[in-house]
Amino acid sequence: MDASPSRRSVRRLLLPLSAGVCALALAATAGCSGGTPAASPAPQASPSGTAQGSAARATNDLESAYQAVINDVLPSVVQIDASNSLGSGVVYDDKGHIVTNAHVIGDEKKFKVTAATGEAVLNASLVSSYPEQDLAVIKLDEVPEALKPAEFGNAEEVEVGQIVMAMGSPLGLSSSVTQGIVSALGRTVSESRSGGGTGATIANMVQTSAAINPGNSGGALVNLDSQVIGIPTLAATDPQMGDSAAPGIGFAIPVSMVRTVADQIIKDGRVTDSGRAALNITARTVVDDSYRPAGVALVSVDRGGAADEAGLRAGDIITKIDDSEVTTITSLSEALAGDKPGDKVTVTYTRGDDSRTAEVTLGEI
Repeated sequence: MDASPSRRSVRRLLLPLSAGVCALALAATAGCSGGTPAASPAPQASPSGTAQGSAARATNDLESAYQAVINDVLPSVVQIDASNSLGSGVVYDDKGHIVTNAHVIGDEKKFKVTAATGEAVLNASLVSSYPEQDLAVIKLDEVPEALKPAEFGNAEEVEVGQIVMAMGSPLGLSSSVTQGIVSALGRTVSESRSGGGTGATIANMVQTSAAINPGNSGGALVNLDSQVIGIPTLAATDPQMGDSAAPGIGFAIPVSMVRTVADQIIKDGRVTDSGRAALNITARTVVDDSYRPAGVALVSVDRGGAADEAGLRAGDIITKIDDSEVTTITSLSEALAGDKPGDKVTVTYTRGDDSRTAEVTLGEI
């Protein structure tokens, strides 16, 4: 697998309903020991015993913190049945809005929602989907009194090494919790379009070692303050292992983007200000004589858009954005993922046999 985070292979965390689920029954045995005779003197604590006691207390404190977070947040995490697939969602507010991944809901408009606390199955309807950021909002048709919205954290306070938990319905096992740490920040990851993926290129993702599996999509990545800091969306795959999962490498959409998209959808019924930069073109990947990706050809240029204003036209082939090589549509999206509308970039392109450059003021998706 490519060491560059922006080149990682990823897969959606969506669970087909046809997938089987196996339950494992674990038998536990408990032992007991006799008491110490009353006449026996109490053992004196040794330095090593004191250290062991401190370690035990620290373990108990961490365990209690985990349990407190689970009790706080899990009631706000739901399972979403989107007709031919299962995924997860997070209760966003007390009006019944639930945020999830766009690839979880697909083209469906109606859903069955099951809360982690085990209430009856609820009906929900689509508010709006925003595939460009792989986010969507659905709304419960009837809002139960016991509905508990999650608390959403601050992206500025997320740090590498922070302990986190992933909550959702991996492999259809609802109310599941895994734990790990924030492994890295600021990853740019592209999602495949195969198998129902949105093809989104998402910047500033949170990388985590918490186990994320099919069905976790749309769930909650949570810190020890019981705050949602991201929406688990993608898991890395290793091409050298037949695109099997790369253990301990998952990605979550940051809470800042979740809030931006969800708030606009709830207020206006759609995303009105994406904050995502664009060249305002329609394009395709082209290959060289060896059939290797060699650039992005402009199929059409939006009149009055960013590329049009900079003098680019249909037939031009983009090969570089600033210092980033562009060989495919995906690499073009990745090169623009960290930019904002209004930013200026230098576009290197070919027109016929000539190599040219143009300064482009970026538009918006």
